[in-house]
Amino acid sequence: MSTPRRTRRSKLWEILQSRVPGTTLHEGPIFQRDVLQFRSFVARELRRGRAVLVGDAAHTVPPTGAKGMNLAIADVLLLEGALRAFLLEDDARLLDGYEEAALHRIWKAQNFSWWMTSMLHQTPDASDFDRMRQLGELRSVTDSRAGRTYLAEAYTGWPVELPR
Repeated sequence: MSTPRRTRRSKLWEILQSRVPGTTLHEGPIFQRDVLQFRSFVARELRRGRAVLVGDAAHTVPPTGAKGMNLAIADVLLLEGALRAFLLEDDARLLDGYEEAALHRIWKAQNFSWWMTSMLHQTPDASDFDRMRQLGELRSVTDSRAGRTYLAEAYTGWPVELPR
């Protein structure tokens, strides 16, 4: 038997309200509920001739790892240094190395975002075993100083290493 629409709406507002103590939410109609697909993408090439890809044109990551803007800014910083060297000093080495330098960071972020997503989000077909394994994985991170350190380092972002 399906839950009446009114009950589901009230439950959703109840959950939302419980997550913002000290604030009173004004209920309104819920007109759309979607489950978003978390997708990742990395372009096969970040540079071809004079065309260079940065940011979402070069890669996307699920929002769980909060890496999208960090990666885009790192791309721009790498490209800025490469273009400066090329245009002001006629040195193409950094431009030629842009793709390798950017991909080093991008793939670390892809791995982190995939890991965070798989650890924190349950799939609709998850079994009790899957849910308990996820909880075990989360506890392995939170109960370990090394795990918490890695999580903090990866979540806040790695230093942008600009080639000189």
